[in-house]
Amino acid sequence: MRAKPRPAATPEQALSAMDRLIATHLVGQQEIAQQVGLNVTDLTCFAFVMEAGENLLTAGDLAARAHVTTGAVTGILNRLEAAGYIARRPDPTDRRRVRVAAEPAAVARVQAVYAPYYARLAELFADYSPEEVAVLNDWFTRAGRLAAGYLEEHCRAD
Repeated sequence: MRAKPRPAATPEQALSAMDRLIATHLVGQQEIAQQVGLNVTDLTCFAFVMEAGENLLTAGDLAARAHVTTGAVTGILNRLEAAGYIARRPDPTDRRRVRVAAEPAAVARVQAVYAPYYARLAELFADYSPEEVAVLNDWFTRAGRLAAGYLEEHCRAD
């Protein structure tokens, strides 16, 4: 597939477009969290648990990914467990730790809400050449690391 002509943009215009996307995404996350009976932080943590799949996370892993304290993650896990989203399982190598598994019914519920959105995103990605998708992936990956580093440097609560 040949790359389609794209309108020229300055870094400032791209940053402004990114800010609008993030703002829309934040509002959407709040709406989706309400639809599935969670708050945004709990939904975000559940997404990390889902992403981990069979490589079950510990509470400490989850705290690090969500940039919350281990005390805060205990409350998050309690709420997710009470709502039927996760189950705690003993760590097979360290009996002092537990691992967090997503409940299949909860995964299905959340995926059902996100599936139409991800289908639209897939259509959008199809409009780009493989080379352009590679650039987008590189940018998202590097921007994600930059954001995580900034959070670690400037926003860490503990």
